[in-house]
Amino acid sequence: MFHRSLGRQCTHIAVLGNALPRRCGLATYTTHSVAAIKAEFPGVRVDHYAMDDGHGDVYGPDVAATIRADDVMEYVRGAAMIGGSGARALWIHHEFGIFGGEAGGHLLALLEHIQIPVVMTLHTVLATPNADQRRVMNAIVRRADRLIVMARHAARLLETVYGVASDRITIIPHGAPDRALSPTLPLKRQLGLADGPLMLTFGLLSPGKGIETALKAMPAIVAEQPDLHYLIVGATHPALIRREGERYRQSLIALIQSLGLEGHTTFIDRFMNDEELLDHLQACDIYLTPYLYRDQVTSGTLSYALAMGRPVISTPYIHAAEALENGIGTLVPFDNPQAISAAVLDHLSDRRRLEAQSKRVWDSARSSIWPENAGAVMGAIVSAISQAATRSPVSLADRRPSPVQPYVDIAGVAAMTDNVGIVQHSVLGVPDRDHGYCIDDNVRALKLICETRMGEPAERQRLARIYASFVQHAWNPDAGCFRNFMGFDRRWLESEGSEDSNGRTLWVLGNVMRAAPMQLMRIWAEKLFEDAFSLADRLTAPRAVAFAMLGAAAVLENDPGHERCRAFLEKSTKLFGNMVDGARRPSWSWFEIMLSYDNARLPQAMIEAGRVLGDREIVDLGLETLRWLVGMQSAPQGHFRPVGTEGFGRPYADPKPFDQQPLEAAATVDACLAAYRADGDESWMAVARTAMGWFTGENDLLTSLVAEDGSSCHDGLTPVGVNLNLGAESTLALQMARQTFAELISLSPHEGKPQLAVVQPASKDLSRSRQGA
Repeated sequence: MFHRSLGRQCTHIAVLGNALPRRCGLATYTTHSVAAIKAEFPGVRVDHYAMDDGHGDVYGPDVAATIRADDVMEYVRGAAMIGGSGARALWIHHEFGIFGGEAGGHLLALLEHIQIPVVMTLHTVLATPNADQRRVMNAIVRRADRLIVMARHAARLLETVYGVASDRITIIPHGAPDRALSPTLPLKRQLGLADGPLMLTFGLLSPGKGIETALKAMPAIVAEQPDLHYLIVGATHPALIRREGERYRQSLIALIQSLGLEGHTTFIDRFMNDEELLDHLQACDIYLTPYLYRDQVTSGTLSYALAMGRPVISTPYIHAAEALENGIGTLVPFDNPQAISAAVLDHLSDRRRLEAQSKRVWDSARSSIWPENAGAVMGAIVSAISQAATRSPVSLADRRPSPVQPYVDIAGVAAMTDNVGIVQHSVLGVPDRDHGYCIDDNVRALKLICETRMGEPAERQRLARIYASFVQHAWNPDAGCFRNFMGFDRRWLESEGSEDSNGRTLWVLGNVMRAAPMQLMRIWAEKLFEDAFSLADRLTAPRAVAFAMLGAAAVLENDPGHERCRAFLEKSTKLFGNMVDGARRPSWSWFEIMLSYDNARLPQAMIEAGRVLGDREIVDLGLETLRWLVGMQSAPQGHFRPVGTEGFGRPYADPKPFDQQPLEAAATVDACLAAYRADGDESWMAVARTAMGWFTGENDLLTSLVAEDGSSCHDGLTPVGVNLNLGAESTLALQMARQTFAELISLSPHEGKPQLAVVQPASKDLSRSRQGA
């Protein structure tokens, strides 16, 4: 028996699961379990957070808030609400199908953000999970402080399949209402039913419940018990209705007609309230659950029938096999109409024996009534809180693996590099040769190696020559552009690379001209840049143009007399200014009507171009758009949230959060360095720190993307964690961001604000075009 003193040990809990009026067994169970705790522990505040499947259910005041199942950020916001409510523990009712993502994986986003103890009631424990189900369940059992199951079999599965220690598992049978044992006849007459024998099955109607088997058993039963009636209570499952309407129910009606059972079978096609349902249960003589499959661990319908003292005939699914042992009920084989017929006729052959069975069933079920259930659950919750209190508290800072690391480590880059170039992709950190090479990654690697002074000089020189050789070989003079993709067999897969890859190559060549430690490498970069720069005028994609602008700005800063670069920058900044004018809305200060990838490169290009052209208006437009982008990339909690790939291409829409890519953080750090050089505002240092922190755990999932040795980076942040692959783009993004951040923090604020560099009197064409904008 539980102790009411438990309510003094925990005065506030949060509960997450389905809720009425959603029509499903889990909604009914969770709502009733919450009501039971409130009734037995009136001093405990219980906040019920309901999963919403988007099908229009309207929840009452008993639901604190809803979480949209298919929106992963709703889980993050839900965690914030729960964390800010003062709840001392979270009790989750888990079923794979109620949470969004693969195998309900969106729930993991909420668990990553919850700091309080978590108690998890598992309504399903799979013996043979698929890969996604196992991944999700493994994460759940790692995070939960205590796991509740409703059957011994489920506890054994947790131990043997998922490796959970037995002292973390609590078995609490399915709860049920409490009513005095009642004879059937008064309830039959109250409900307008015939006085003859009544057999009942209830629950949401769907295949797998074995109704067909029960109907096939009926002819043999009514041959000896002509007054018997079979009542099938419950609406068709909403998910089945959405898929196929009432086709399944119509097939059962057709079967009834073919068996001549119209006068012996009735459907009650609706979702009954509790009192009406209990009345029907107490009116029946036999409760039948003819389910077809063994793996059902819990059945609310069975628990309710036992609590009302109804003799039960059932197939041996897991819950029934345990609940009906020791003669409490009768088990029959799966999909066996003859066995059902024999069992029903045996029960009805002796009325006195049937009544004695009813009393025995009622007595056995008293331990599962809701007051007992509530006490057992509160005991598990208080135990979880007590155990958590003995551990060192885990703060937000503790869960972030490391502070911002500004030092470049080229080991991860070198590990992805062979004598041809840097390999594009990896499988869990092992270079994946199937995808060969691309110039995008090789020019990024070349820029990093030429700019950093970390690592052995000889190793940097060796790597720089490999990457430069790849770029040189990628130049296609006949097409006047660079190739991009090369197979592992060293064969080019195309004659012309994308605009982005060509623009990015010009960017890197311009920077290598001023940053390479070896003079010969600078001369090589200058020659190839001059040969290739004419392709800049053919670029039309905004990011390709932005990369070419960054390359041209680097060249013009190094050589103020480079008129081709100056003319290109003047033309491109005017183009970008007109783009902002065309896309601008009251709350939208951007170059395009949508956000996409590498966003920070656009304002960065304007800032750098304006700085070397000596045009303040261009710089100011770059700063304005960068500030706007920073706002769009900031989570409500203040951490960096890059525009997720799933949100690309949505006109005038707020960004979607996932998947988040490392190159967005790296581009933002680069843009902050450009902005700081332009106006000296210390806020850019703070923005760069948040972008750097994203790599090490200052992100939506509080999860580091940096590999254990610090030299590589995972390929992105998904709703349920990091992408475990460690590709070249991601690893280079991390190290390039570190390089830029090191440059940024080296600019001492005590030396005064950096001044706008006026290299040569700037053209005012753009200024005139922007007047009155």
